[in-house]
Amino acid sequence: MRKLVRISAAAAGLLAALALTGCGSDDGGGNDTPKASASPGESGDNGSGGENASLEGAWTGMADGGPVALSVSGTAASIVADGHACTGQVKDMGGEPMLSLKCADGNTDRTMGSIESNDGKTLVISWDAGKKDTLEKADPGKLPELPTDLPTDLPTG
Repeated sequence: MRKLVRISAAAAGLLAALALTGCGSDDGGGNDTPKASASPGESGDNGSGGENASLEGAWTGMADGGPVALSVSGTAASIVADGHACTGQVKDMGGEPMLSLKCADGNTDRTMGSIESNDGKTLVISWDAGKKDTLEKADPGKLPELPTDLPTDLPTG
């Protein structure tokens, strides 16, 4: 008989996000995948880290006491936060990148996000629903630190 093991939605989401980002490399050599830039086609520093501050890769952080994991590959984007998994695209909206996502469960907390700043190490996203995430770039090949206060009283059954 097979025994099912349940994990928290936050832990499951982080594992899913890591699985999505774990197969790529960030060596920059010979890869023709388009990069989502923080301010495409513009020069100068507008607080977004300049024209070459890329969104590409994995970003992690905490918001409202829970883990947030964002993955961007080319123009594809996915985020896991507050037990919700959302996927979509990075879109150019008048010269500014926006995250346009749809959550599998219909949640709308993180469906349209504007990049407030991106210096290549720290990414700040403001979401139309009022949330704001400050995320750190995850090192390629290194797992991010997971919170130590995950719930232990998980339901069985």
